[in-house]
Amino acid sequence: MSIRPPFSAGLAVIALAVTATLAGWGGVAPSLDFGESDAEASERSRGPAASDFVPASFGEGAALASPSSPVPPTVARLQYGGGGDWYANPSSLPNLLEAIRTRTGIPVAAREGVVTPLDPALPDYPLVHMTGHGNVAFNAEERNGLRSYLEGGGFLHADDNYGMDEAFRREMERLYPDRPMVELPPEHPIFSAFYEFPEGLPKIHEHDGMPPQAFGIFHEGRLMVLYTYETDLGNGWEDPEVHDNPEDVREEALRMGVNIFVYALSQKAP
Repeated sequence: MSIRPPFSAGLAVIALAVTATLAGWGGVAPSLDFGESDAEASERSRGPAASDFVPASFGEGAALASPSSPVPPTVARLQYGGGGDWYANPSSLPNLLEAIRTRTGIPVAAREGVVTPLDPALPDYPLVHMTGHGNVAFNAEERNGLRSYLEGGGFLHADDNYGMDEAFRREMERLYPDRPMVELPPEHPIFSAFYEFPEGLPKIHEHDGMPPQAFGIFHEGRLMVLYTYETDLGNGWEDPEVHDNPEDVREEALRMGVNIFVYALSQKAP
């Protein structure tokens, strides 16, 4: 796994695509810096407590924009029904956003938003993340809201935190009964969007000793749902003391998270 050369044609294309996509999402066009030192690659920031979530807003990061400028983009955490702990891994997304900002130059907000499938703010977020250990349930109206968001250019990343798999697969079958999830091969561009992962999805946290897998649901050739299974990327994004993961494992998790965000922004919306 390695970062692509700073001036490769591939990254130049991604830079242009991300700039255009940010403009489309109302974000700030980035000044991308693909040259990363080892020290910068090891930088981390501490995340919030669970009570510090900022529902349906950009939180502290909004201060980065003046009143006359667009609000910087960020990731939204999906609050879902069914009883599962949608709020798991509270420090994960702030740490990931810090990695995105310092490594790519994309001016993301410092904190994530929180949205439900029917939240009017849902279309404001280029990427929505969901995780948890238990049940997930969407009603018919919520499924319609998610379909509208996804088919309109949105991107959902679901990361199984161990225990969400059965419920998530069931809900995706209800959401898209005619579009089964397909496994993404290591050659898929999400594994080389910013950092190179020649073997595909990295293994971050051991649960059942199974290999990590990445699955996707596509709409008109565009990946709109990414499901990461048997890896638990969110555990690797959390503060170091939470799971006591080795530094190199946390680094792989953060790098994969950067890839997901860059890839989501680089796709051409409908």
